[in-house]
Amino acid sequence: MLHILMVVLLAQAPAAKQPPATRKPDACALLADADVRAVLGVTVKERQPATQQARGLLLSQCYLGTGTPRSVSIAVAGNTRSGGKTVTPRAFWRDQFHGRDEHASERNGERREAARKGEKREQEGETEARPIGGVGDEAFWSGTRVAGALYVLRGKTFIRVSVGGINDEKERIEKSRQLAVTALARLR
Repeated sequence: MLHILMVVLLAQAPAAKQPPATRKPDACALLADADVRAVLGVTVKERQPATQQARGLLLSQCYLGTGTPRSVSIAVAGNTRSGGKTVTPRAFWRDQFHGRDEHASERNGERREAARKGEKREQEGETEARPIGGVGDEAFWSGTRVAGALYVLRGKTFIRVSVGGINDEKERIEKSRQLAVTALARLR
């Protein structure tokens, strides 16, 4: 009888407050097939979702293939925990694009190594990240003569958009910017 009473009391007791579940970002939900068709003039034939950890940050990624050389890769960053602390997209952004990092000595070693490899990057046509206006709170284009990605910060997160199959860098940047504006409108 006591057991039944305990079950009834537990069923009537208010549930303990659980912290809200962190919603994982879904990069594939940020662009509709019609969005890609409107910007690139091609039809999406496949979507390949994936997730990846990058320096403690969770990235939801989506490749949108068209059956032509033109394609789109989009990623959205979400909070995650690493080493007992929360890694936020905004902190990752600050470290990546503004060089402020808690692990400055580690990063300085990485930068020295990168400087040694600078000659190879120059030969491949890699450029420093450069600011792009008109999208998000802040945006940067980073890449080489043949490929690149637009990184866009808005609020507490950022997205990365890359368009394949376009040779002209200015056109790649503009198409990536147009898709980023559309994706940001869907980002919650």
